[in-house]
Amino acid sequence: MLINSPRSDSGAAPPVAGHSRFRPDIEGLRAVAVTLVVLSHAGIGRFEGGYVGVDVFFVISGFLITGLLLAEQGRTGRVAMGRFYARRALRLLPVATVMVLATVAAAWFFLPATRFHDITVDALYSTFYGMNWRLAGQGVDYLAATAEPSPLQHLWSLAVEEQFYLVWPLLMIITFRSRRLLVAGLSTLVAVSLALSVWQTGTAAPWAYFGSHTRAWELGVGALLAVGATVLARQPQAVSVVLSWTGLAAVMVAAVLYTEETSFPGYAALLPVLGTGAVIAAGMREARGGAVTILGIWPMRQIGKLSYGWYLWHWPALMIGPAALGVEPALTVNLALAAGSLLLALITYHLVENPFRNSKPLRAKARTGLAVGLALSSATALIAGLGGRHTPPIPYGPAAPGLAAEISAAADPQARLTQLITASATAARMPANLYPTVVQPNPPRAPMPDGCRLNYADVDFEPCVYGDPAGKRTMFLIGDSHAHHWFPAVDKAARNRGWRLVVLTKFSCQIPQVLVYNTALKRPYNECVEWRDKVFARIRQERPQMVVLSSNDLDNGGVYDEAGQRIPTAGTQDDAIWAERWKQSFRKLSGIPMVLLQDTAWPSGVVPTCLVTNAREVGACNRPRQQAVAEPHRRALVAAAARTAGIRVVDPVPWLCTDVCPPVIGDTLVYWDNSHLTVAYTEAVAPLMERALFTPAKPGTPAKPGTATKPGTGK
Repeated sequence: MLINSPRSDSGAAPPVAGHSRFRPDIEGLRAVAVTLVVLSHAGIGRFEGGYVGVDVFFVISGFLITGLLLAEQGRTGRVAMGRFYARRALRLLPVATVMVLATVAAAWFFLPATRFHDITVDALYSTFYGMNWRLAGQGVDYLAATAEPSPLQHLWSLAVEEQFYLVWPLLMIITFRSRRLLVAGLSTLVAVSLALSVWQTGTAAPWAYFGSHTRAWELGVGALLAVGATVLARQPQAVSVVLSWTGLAAVMVAAVLYTEETSFPGYAALLPVLGTGAVIAAGMREARGGAVTILGIWPMRQIGKLSYGWYLWHWPALMIGPAALGVEPALTVNLALAAGSLLLALITYHLVENPFRNSKPLRAKARTGLAVGLALSSATALIAGLGGRHTPPIPYGPAAPGLAAEISAAADPQARLTQLITASATAARMPANLYPTVVQPNPPRAPMPDGCRLNYADVDFEPCVYGDPAGKRTMFLIGDSHAHHWFPAVDKAARNRGWRLVVLTKFSCQIPQVLVYNTALKRPYNECVEWRDKVFARIRQERPQMVVLSSNDLDNGGVYDEAGQRIPTAGTQDDAIWAERWKQSFRKLSGIPMVLLQDTAWPSGVVPTCLVTNAREVGACNRPRQQAVAEPHRRALVAAAARTAGIRVVDPVPWLCTDVCPPVIGDTLVYWDNSHLTVAYTEAVAPLMERALFTPAKPGTPAKPGTATKPGTGK
């Protein structure tokens, strides 16, 4: 979000085509917008939809910038691009640079070391106005779903605006000789961008939310208002009054009624955007009794004046403040931090914003302002780039036994693993030889082409053949990311046994015949159903000698019933439904030997973060086994259904836990996030996986933990 509408030297809004007077209603709108955003981020439930303040600012910025450009055209007959970008550099970059560098420094001292590298990357993206695309990519990347919010992620809106203003002045230069042509071009841009927003909100919500192509129409609405300022100034006073109050009410209704589950932006963005447009349009005609009676009061104007700085500072304060103070985030803490960030905005307004913006030497020539902007951006990029090569120090303990070597050499791998789990559960620090390291930017993940591990929107897959490609027998590994993380172990087992392995996995897509609500896409996960049908069709066509089915036991945002309604998740009502849908999947593969590889144990949180936060007592990151097994009732129902259908069941929990589940076993980091296993760990326990899949239990004897519960097909 950007709250960077240009101002004159006095701090007032600049002249707009058809209106040279100061607009206190716009200053007040800024105050409304930033306050809504801050209250939403602080956790005020009544204003959960306060994110619409972003849209308010987009409209305001489009209006004021376009007005400035039109005024310049009117005075000089042209738009000086150099001066335009120099003004923006002097207005935006000084305080943004201070905020970014202060945030990077605070992250070094107060946030877990695991986060520092990513934050420096965020600083680089924000320096070159690409933060929105970084966040959009992460939003549709399942493997990035557990990442903590970046203290710099709020700069995505600055990126959106600057990308828009790379194009908009050029369009004005091309069309400025014909106002009709300008309106036509701008209207086309608004229509196309709005259509893209509506379409992409329903298909890839993160790209719609952060994309400049889906937000450009909001700035375009403001630009159209500036182009039509002269006409709007002739509206009747009564219309102006009604329009202003109606518009302000629309913004507030959106802030109060919208939630995180609202499909946004799309059609939902029309309410705050058109509401903001109505207030701005109404203000073209001076009229008593309008919304300006509230928006124009002194406190609102003062907050509006500080809105850019307050927005810049409030999010880092909320993200880093609790850690710096040594307290847990809470509403009262967040409100205090929000107030403190307003004080920072006041300080930087007088010490940074105004001195740079009003400096006559810096404003004298365009190249001077551009040079200052380039210097500030380069300094930020240099510091972030160098800082990202280093991470805060972490205390380690003595080296631990090599997990892979110990299991491989053991006569009874499970017994030796249990000993190592027990020893690791009592360790005070991470071992000095820990692999992979907790600060590694991209923890090793299963090496597999993207066409074989599909993200949310993908449904088509590649051949995906591994193991021994020339093997005479074929096995399939199918499921979600909790099947995918077992790939190294299953692949090694297949190679050892001379089996051909086909791996088909899709993130967040479970094997039971369910339609779930996807919280990332904010809609039913239809792609999962389509992909699953294709996978089952391929299996029925190939008739392999074994199919390993594995997925987590959670239902994401809820399961849909036959009527298309989400089933309540309270109690165990949905457990029976979940088990029944598993039975349907079993029946679809009837006649094909199957193995149900149950879900892994879940740690208590994001493991690398927990470990570095508790580096001197890593036992705080252990989790009792009873708590680590998710949905135990559902899990038992599914296992019973599998056994009844003659399907082998493999429980991997004994490979991870005794009475407790430590996040480090031997020298190996078990999880790289809040549930997914590292490649190093799954490779280490490959001998146990091989035994579980290919060694049948003796008839009449109970199966050992972590082994098959029914004879299967060996080599």
